[in-house]
Amino acid sequence: MSVSTKRKLKKIFKNRQLTLGGVIVILFILLAIFAPLIAPFDPLEQSMQRRLQAPSGEHIMGTDNLGRDVFSRIVYGTRVSLVVGIASTLMGGIVGVFFGVIAGYYGKAVDTVIMRATDILLAFPGILLALAIVAILGSGTEVVIIAVAVWAVPSFARIVRGSTLAVKKLEYIDAIRAVGAGDFRIIFLHILPNVLSPIIVQATLNVGGAIVSAAVLSFLGVGTQAPTPEWGSMVSTGRQFMLENPHLVLFPGLAIFLLVVGINLFGDGLRDHLEPKKTK
Repeated sequence: MSVSTKRKLKKIFKNRQLTLGGVIVILFILLAIFAPLIAPFDPLEQSMQRRLQAPSGEHIMGTDNLGRDVFSRIVYGTRVSLVVGIASTLMGGIVGVFFGVIAGYYGKAVDTVIMRATDILLAFPGILLALAIVAILGSGTEVVIIAVAVWAVPSFARIVRGSTLAVKKLEYIDAIRAVGAGDFRIIFLHILPNVLSPIIVQATLNVGGAIVSAAVLSFLGVGTQAPTPEWGSMVSTGRQFMLENPHLVLFPGLAIFLLVVGINLFGDGLRDHLEPKKTK
């Protein structure tokens, strides 16, 4: 291992937020990947004989109202939450970055139209906008991904626009244009690579918000539908029995909390690592 690599790794491990958040996120990713090996029961298997059991040696997080193992459902629910969070961020990020860089590069009328469109989207609370989209397209995991992705577009567009405005004023961009480089080459080979840091940070932080939004939609009954294990729907079902069986709400709620906190810590640490000057 080279000296420069060791220095970079040492700098990363010194960033406590980045390290702690990264460990939490990696654990959840491993949980999702190896769910069939980790979950002791089938998450869909029902048994009325063992319904509403408290946490025990056999069922470490108890069972729900249909006798399904809560721990197994939380393990498999990790897959749903990560897929929704990552897929919606990718979709919203790609669209937002495209419109943001176009608005920042061309400016004038193009910039005005795109920014006013993002202002309209930002005028609606994120969850309300997602509910409106779900009401139009129907419920389901795929629809939740689309709804949350639309909510993410304005944030990416505004961040990339601002970064593009700063980069396109640099002298080397004028020099590249002077030697005959076209707009496509300038945007995708010279501007986008220089605005990747804020995009990566925003994408990381957006995943956490997307997971919470997806959980809220499922909690309201318009997101991922039963019997698919999803943390928000588990909390919604468990609240009917929470006085006598608080574990039905506690464990899925704790899973949402830990994953989102881990992602936010990782995002904050990544921002400090990639943009140290802005955080001082």
